[in-house]
Amino acid sequence: MTAPDLRPPYPDVLSMIGNTPMVEVKSLDTGPCRLFLKLESQNPGGSIKDRIALSMIEAAEREGRIKPGGTIIEATAGNTGLGLALVAAQKGYKMKLIIPDKMSQDKIFHLKALGADVTMTRSDVGKGHPEYYQDMAERIQKETPNSIWVDQFSNPANPEAHVKTTGPEIWAQMDHDLDAVVCGVGSGGTISGLGRYFGEVAPHVRMVLADPEGSVVGEASQTGEVPEEVGSWLVEGIGEDFIPPNCDLSLIADAVYVSDKEAFHAARELVLKEGLLGGSSTGTLLAGALAWCRRQTEPKRVVSFVCDTGNKYLSKVYNDAWMVDNGLMELESHGDLRDLVVRRADRGQLVTCKTSETLATAYGRMRMFDVSQIPVTEEGGKLVGLVDESDVLLAAHENPDAFQAAVTDHMVENLEVVSSGDGLDDLLPLFRSDKVAIVMDGDRLFGLITKVDFINHLRRRGR
Repeated sequence: MTAPDLRPPYPDVLSMIGNTPMVEVKSLDTGPCRLFLKLESQNPGGSIKDRIALSMIEAAEREGRIKPGGTIIEATAGNTGLGLALVAAQKGYKMKLIIPDKMSQDKIFHLKALGADVTMTRSDVGKGHPEYYQDMAERIQKETPNSIWVDQFSNPANPEAHVKTTGPEIWAQMDHDLDAVVCGVGSGGTISGLGRYFGEVAPHVRMVLADPEGSVVGEASQTGEVPEEVGSWLVEGIGEDFIPPNCDLSLIADAVYVSDKEAFHAARELVLKEGLLGGSSTGTLLAGALAWCRRQTEPKRVVSFVCDTGNKYLSKVYNDAWMVDNGLMELESHGDLRDLVVRRADRGQLVTCKTSETLATAYGRMRMFDVSQIPVTEEGGKLVGLVDESDVLLAAHENPDAFQAAVTDHMVENLEVVSSGDGLDDLLPLFRSDKVAIVMDGDRLFGLITKVDFINHLRRRGR
């Protein structure tokens, strides 16, 4: 066991930004190449965006554009908001963030914990629409006294952060022996800043773009033309429907497109095989880097990033039910109603409550797992009842002490059971009556089908 790298205490949290560790990928197929990952997840705010947040705010301070007690405003689809909120709080500024509605709930909780004022807007509209997040940020800034709009997409202090810190760190950590760097593009700061740095110190280093399918940046970097059609993607923080001013396309040597499915599964494989918990953009970069490495015919040394910590994506990337609901993970196919069951009892995925437990226990599990109903089973797993939100509401309204009563006192015993061999049309009368379908596989409880499960099944079928 190697001796730990014991550093003296940092004077404050902002001084912990940067100087992140590098680790080599050992358990994934990297072809003839060696792949190294810079762990930007180790920044205090949990992502590479801490670097640009500090750089942009300190640039505004030097230029006199922000005064004490002022308000910092930004539009962000990813971690820039977290970095800005962290720096703003430490420096005593107010923080207003406009975020599209595909940001994970975990990130939103984190932003609010840092004191940020969060406004959510639509992710399905483009520039020029009044609810487009960047246009909204610009409008709010004009209406807010003593404020600045950071505008990471065109702020020169964004790529400069990577010229001054990230690039030199990578070059030193790789002992001046490097062939390619794989990046994504959100604002364009990382790939442009690193491209400028390595263009000066090591022009042979190739900048490789890993771009979500649907984004316009990859094609534009290779053809010089921006596609008219823009797709949609679930990966957060990278991929764009326009070319950000900070993105210098001339610095991008190669581009690899990565589907949502490839990205999310790559992130899951990274923690399983390498023990590194990254977010969805990390999955895109990893999948892109592996694809690029495998197509090489000669050995190369390649660097990419764990852009941020996967702790912000536990309810998405690492949630099987969410992956299934979004068509990123396939259910075992039976050709019957069992295909609609997301949380299966035979695999221990179904949240249940025993007859010996209280209503408070049942309700606590419903809240913890974000479900509206919970089956009640006897010892041995036999289904005997069901408790839903209405049952809990009526019980608590009639008797404040009901939560301490046995769950069997308030469960519904007349259950709406369907056989796995029944048809989809057999579910509609249940849903019209605001009930849930309990699917039995013979005498065994297989799982539940809710309205949301049915809708997601129809959506997957329509893809």
